[in-house]
Amino acid sequence: MEYLATCHVHSTWSYDGSWPLGALSEKFRQRGCSVLMMTEHDRGFTAQRLLQYREACAQASSEHILLVPGIEYSDAANRVHVLVWGQVPFLGEALPTTDLLDKVQAAGGVAVLAHPSRKEVWKSFDSAWAPRLSGIETWNRKYDGWAPSRTAPALLKDTGAIPFVGLDFHTQRQSFPLTMMLEIEGTISEERVVDCLRSRRCQPRAFGHPLTGRNVELASPVLTLAENGRRALTSIARNAKKSLRRRAPAKNS
Repeated sequence: MEYLATCHVHSTWSYDGSWPLGALSEKFRQRGCSVLMMTEHDRGFTAQRLLQYREACAQASSEHILLVPGIEYSDAANRVHVLVWGQVPFLGEALPTTDLLDKVQAAGGVAVLAHPSRKEVWKSFDSAWAPRLSGIETWNRKYDGWAPSRTAPALLKDTGAIPFVGLDFHTQRQSFPLTMMLEIEGTISEERVVDCLRSRRCQPRAFGHPLTGRNVELASPVLTLAENGRRALTSIARNAKKSLRRRAPAKNS
């Protein structure tokens, strides 16, 4: 059967998340998602906290939606980020990416390179990572905006990794129709979701349509134009706010 999953989601268990797990469960259930792939930042986590988090995800799950616990690991420079799912113990903070991927592979987990365009991570991609990565984000709503990444396609071609799409959800601003379609036999469970990713039985979707080949070629020019417009409007609004603050009369002390 096919199940809709929303990936790369942060809750208040992350230092910069704004939505509690229960609210996220209800929000994405209403949007028709059956699986929520959580990815809390490694910052501030411990082995004990991960156990507590796993229990919290189980409590926030229901017969309609499964919250799969995951961690977004960052290197010491906070540049390379890797999304990790599966029965993987907490591996620590600021790990070198190659070491992290080795540990994830040894634990039987799956790893996805997050937002390769952020801080130009694609320029320093290490070919040694490729065999250990299940996927690479080809579209990250927070950093790529309304159009797919321009740098991910080359990495995907060179590595053969699965193209992933993720919201990088922290606030309502990152809501967007990006999902992964998972092919799972039987009832949904964390183990079957992870096995689905490991076995490449998944497909990225945007606006309800497969994000593959011809669809990307046809949609990219329009999406890029929309994204350029969004960024321009955001810049105008930001500059207008700054101008208003400068012109505002100082309050009497």
